[in-house]
Parts: sequence; structure tokens; C-alpha cells
Amino acid sequence: MENKKGFPDRFDWTLAFILLLFLIISLLAISSAQTSGQYTTNFITKQLFWYFVGACIIGLVMLFEPEQYKKMAWYIYGIGVLLLAILFILPDSLALVEPRNGAKSWFHLPIGDIQPAEFMKTFYILALARLITKHHETYLLKTIKTDFILLGKFVAAFVVPLAFIMKQPDLGTSLVFIAITAALVIVAGISWKIILPAFFGVAGIGAGLLWMALYMQDFLEDQFGLKSYQFARIYSWLDPYSYSSNEGYHLISSLNAIGSGEIFGKGYGERVVYVAENHTDFIFAVIGEEYGFVGASIVLSIFFLLIYHLTKITLQLKDAYSTYVCAGIIAMITFHVFENIGMTIQLLPITGIPLPFISYGGSSLMGNMFAIGLVFSMKFHHRTYMFAKNEEE
Repeated sequence: MENKKGFPDRFDWTLAFILLLFLIISLLAISSAQTSGQYTTNFITKQLFWYFVGACIIGLVMLFEPEQYKKMAWYIYGIGVLLLAILFILPDSLALVEPRNGAKSWFHLPIGDIQPAEFMKTFYILALARLITKHHETYLLKTIKTDFILLGKFVAAFVVPLAFIMKQPDLGTSLVFIAITAALVIVAGISWKIILPAFFGVAGIGAGLLWMALYMQDFLEDQFGLKSYQFARIYSWLDPYSYSSNEGYHLISSLNAIGSGEIFGKGYGERVVYVAENHTDFIFAVIGEEYGFVGASIVLSIFFLLIYHLTKITLQLKDAYSTYVCAGIIAMITFHVFENIGMTIQLLPITGIPLPFISYGGSSLMGNMFAIGLVFSMKFHHRTYMFAKNEEE
């Protein structure tokens, strides 16, 4: 009888309430940030518009059941790759794809700039979830050999979108793809005999590259064609005050803003420290300065509540495909939050990743709403599947 429940009983009101909290926080932070004089655009109305579009996306996504997404996964993935390819193929002189800030990442449309990579993250999750479930259906007996086969499939699905995104170039989004892949490799049940050596191998390579960047810059420039400004990003992260007039400026401004907020903050609109791009990537600096440690902690707590709720939903799902999709979405959002806040407090290098649901940005918000819409769909249709099967029996 459970499957006959109506919409109010099957809709996830808790998740909707969390999104409402993010909307309020986003509008408060953006309304204050835009008074800094950097721009003349009213970002509040535009953010409200994107939230409305995002709500429509959630409603549209909920019309389809998980099994339908499973069938469409590779087609959706292909559409995402095609959009990235078109972005790469079209000439830079074309207004539709004109590079901005040295990156060719957006389609410039009348309604606003659309970044295909933001949607490709979720398209990629759908494809990986299909890949994992299909693999487990094919290989019922799990061995080291089958794990290597699955890992090879991961690599094949990973390198295609990553190649286009790195070409833009977009390091931040590339790191998100790596985080999603790593999370789903673990969730897919690949043996730790493979994962641990791979982890230490990657960690060793990363440490080696960092050491070379610090002490062998000339060699890397000569042999691999790397540029000085790319090394400056690392140096300015480790010692921003030595690069205060250039690469370290953003980080120093962010640290000063967050630090000056102290415990309770200066209050709404009482900012003193100028932070560039404070309505997008550095929105957390606005929150830290105006609402202090208490306000920043509340924001972090709401993100924790979101991740906790998504995890709870994932554990309740009985369908393997839905479980993998939700796990990928959790990894994506968690990494976004960790990287964005981490870069504003010098915990991580600056990579230009927005704070989910709070930073201004149409593509980012719509991409995240599409991902959350999938969770709504998985939860909404879950009980129908479970009890409908019992009735047939």
C-alpha cells in the first residue's frame, strides 16, 4: 500500500527546506557583496532567476524514474562530451565561444553564459553509475582481474571529458572529476589491493611534482613548456605575502576579510576589506567578515546537514544504480565545499571553484540543481519500486 502514497508523502521536504536555506544565505551574501562597487549588475535578481530555473529543472528531472536515467546514461554522457567538443572546435573569434579570463569554457547566450562542464559533472556520474552496475551484472564472480577490467572502464570514461576540460583550461573542474572518480572507484568495491598501491603511487607522483615545482622550475619550463605564472600559483599559496601585489592578492584579501570578522562578524553590509570576485568564488569571505566564526559555522553546519541527508537517502535506496548516482553526487558536492572554503583560508590552492548553492553563477547553480533533482527523483520513486515488486509476488 505504501506505493499508493501521494506526492506530499513521497516528496523530500527536508531536502527542499535545505535548498531554501541556501537560497536565503546566497541572496544575503550576494546582496552585500555587490555593494563593493566591482560591478553595476544586480546579481540578486539574476540569482533568483537561476534559482527559479533550477527549481524547474528539479521538477523536470523528477518526472523520470531511475531506470529511465539508467537507460539514457550513455546518451546523456555523449551529449555532454559533444558540447565540450563543440566548445573546443569553434574558433575563438566567434562571439558565442569567445574566451574569458584566458579560458574557453562558456557558451555566451542571450540569457547568460552557460558552462557545459558544470553539467558534464553530473552526466559523468550517471554514466559511471551505469558502467558499474553493468559490470557487476556481467561479472558475478569478483576477482582481481575483473577489478582491473572495471578500472580500465573507469579510465576510458574519465579521459574523454577530462581532455576537453584541461584544454579550456579548467583545473578546478578537472579536480572535481578526479574526486568523483576516486569516490566511485571505492564505492564500486574495487579491491584495496589495487586501490592502496594506486593511492600511494598518485600521492608520490603529486609530492614529486610539487617538489619539482619548488626546486626545478627551469627544468619543467624547458622540458614540459610550463609557464612562470603556473608556478606562481603554487608559490603564492605557500607564501602569499611574497606575492601580495600579484598572485597572492586574492588570498591575502580573503584571509584579512575572514580574520577581521572574528567571532560574531561586523554585521550585514559592514564590510571593510575589499575582495575581488566576492560574489562568486570568494563568497565565503563575505560571510566570514560580516557574520564571523558563528555565521561561517552555521553555513558549514547546513552543508553538513545536506551531506548527512544525502548519505541517509543513499543508504535507504535498494536500487544499485540509484545508490551509485547518489554517492557520486555526494562526492561532487563535498569536494566543491571543501575546495572552495579551503582555498579562501589557505588550506588549499586557489582553483576557481564556486561554493555550491551560494556563489553567484547560473551554470554552477543549474548543474547542482540537476544533480539534486536526481536525488529527489531517486527518493520519490524509491518506495514505488520496492512495494510494487512485493505486490507482483
